[in-house]
Amino acid sequence: MAFLLSVHLLALVCFTLFRAVLFCTVDYTFPTDIAGDCLLQSVAFVRGLWFDNVIACYILLLPLVMFWVAGWFDYTAKWLYRAAAVFFILFYSLSFVISAANIPYFAYFFKTINSSIFNWFGYAGTTAGMIFGETSYYFPIALGLAVIFAFGWAVTRMSRGFYRLSEQKEKCKCLKIGGVRFLIGAVLVGLCLFGIRGRRGYNPIKVSQAYYCKDPFLNQLGVNPVFNLLTSTLDDRRKENKVLTLMPEEEAVENVRRYLDRTGINGISPIAREVKADGAHSNKNVVVILMESMSARLMGAFGHTGNLTPFLDSIYSRSLSFRNFWSSGIHTNHGMYSSLYSFPAVMKRNAMKGSVIPVYSGLPTVLKSHGYRTLFFMTHESQYDNMNAFFRTNGFDEIYAQENYPADKAVNGFGVQDDFLFSYALSVLNRKAQEGRPFFSVLLTISNHPPYIIPPTFHPHSGKTEEQIVEYADASIRDFMAEAARQPWFDETLFVFLGDHGKLVGTPECESPESYNHIPLMIYGKGIEPRVLDDFGGQVDLAPTLLGLLNISYVQNNFGVDLLREKRPCMFFTADNLIGARDSSRLYIYMPGSGQELRYRLENGSLRAADADSVFHVLKCYAFSMLQCAEYMVGHRLTTDGNIRLPGRP
Repeated sequence: MAFLLSVHLLALVCFTLFRAVLFCTVDYTFPTDIAGDCLLQSVAFVRGLWFDNVIACYILLLPLVMFWVAGWFDYTAKWLYRAAAVFFILFYSLSFVISAANIPYFAYFFKTINSSIFNWFGYAGTTAGMIFGETSYYFPIALGLAVIFAFGWAVTRMSRGFYRLSEQKEKCKCLKIGGVRFLIGAVLVGLCLFGIRGRRGYNPIKVSQAYYCKDPFLNQLGVNPVFNLLTSTLDDRRKENKVLTLMPEEEAVENVRRYLDRTGINGISPIAREVKADGAHSNKNVVVILMESMSARLMGAFGHTGNLTPFLDSIYSRSLSFRNFWSSGIHTNHGMYSSLYSFPAVMKRNAMKGSVIPVYSGLPTVLKSHGYRTLFFMTHESQYDNMNAFFRTNGFDEIYAQENYPADKAVNGFGVQDDFLFSYALSVLNRKAQEGRPFFSVLLTISNHPPYIIPPTFHPHSGKTEEQIVEYADASIRDFMAEAARQPWFDETLFVFLGDHGKLVGTPECESPESYNHIPLMIYGKGIEPRVLDDFGGQVDLAPTLLGLLNISYVQNNFGVDLLREKRPCMFFTADNLIGARDSSRLYIYMPGSGQELRYRLENGSLRAADADSVFHVLKCYAFSMLQCAEYMVGHRLTTDGNIRLPGRP
């Protein structure tokens, strides 16, 4: 038993090492009131040991039972120690791989690693290219390998040493009694099972036990990455979590009808409406540049002092710009789905995936029905995130992807760089413009996503790679727009610039860093009056706002509003395992997995924890209603405008 206890303690030391490395390496600045409070910060490590012990007890249980049964019969053998050593090395190696991966994952997402990583498993080549192509990942990879080798060496040595001791050491007389050995083993197994449960009380330990203060980093630091990955995966598999359940569907639908002032259309959906434009519609082309990880917080127009986006800042002042615009989720598939089809992202779910391709009406289908040629340009393979099948099913005529580009232009697993994407797209758009039909084109950039590849010909002024790549992304858009301005179709085109989602910028102010969902939206073109709107909006509002500018009549069956004619009281969004709702002075956060609610009030430009009040309840009801109604609509396949026949529907 001493051998098992030694391995157990060694594993806890290794888990603590990974936590300490995360603590020291993450780019986070504590608020001044806790920056020097070592006692408060140490609590996260104590709670971390609590969670680490849960995982260690899971791994310990089988070897403990084996040694218990062997001890009951007073049996010992070299193979028993060897088998236990191999078992420990295998399972702890996997645990340490997850712990090492959590370091860059947390640094990027400000979240403990969770089941969303399995969305990457279908793209082994791309994922491997991202991991090994990003130099900042080398340290956690090296750390993980070093800990695995050191742990394996130590466990192997311990198994040999403790086996020799078991052969040489005289047993206590009382231990020669089989009943005593059985009783001691039973107590140890019971303690191990209690360690797995983690606590007394009705429920076993949950992630919420790690939350002990107001600091979002310390609250998450104590969560063991293996524990979080395991529990989030199990949560995904539970029947009740297959569909988000926040409130009764009927109540949610009625609330949304009231919020959006919709009466519904029989045969389509309870929130559908007919939008009638006055006069003839515009035939202007539309080019949407969906910018990878472009948080509003990266732009000078929103307060960044690094001058990373001089071109986008100049466009911001010359466009119809939106100051309080929010992404639906924190992944690219969420941004594409919501921006083009005006349905909200629901947690970490990828709505574009599935063997049976879901069918939606949205911006590409409406424009296509009005004579537009619809095109989508991406840097990587078209099968990524099921984009080729989903977009071809839902309104796009042509898809341009890595398969269309020269092989030598691909720089990593995500394909070509932004400058090549823009150059290639420009040549295609020139050809399409000569056909005499308006075109709708989406260009999905990639540069501001690890691994960061900066061309040797580009010379940024920042010394940080994470900022240099933003400079490059901005310069690529600048060059594209300069070349597009020379084309005859330029004055007849609306250019739309928005982020697919944001990224972590600066110090996180809460459990859901606002820089992840706060994104820019600029609509630029001849005839567009430059102005900045402070009203709240989100990616679901892009399509109806653009269609309003184009003066197009259509049947709308989605959750968007025309931001130039309608107003939202607040905006809602999700961030993997969180739901958020934001107005001008408050932020409400809800965690469906644990039922935990967090409330913040904006004071002097900073978020401060706040008590519940009626306004927070309004935010909660607004977000819950929108998401629950979306679940109802998708579940009942009420996702088209009635002009598209869905399989299985008359």
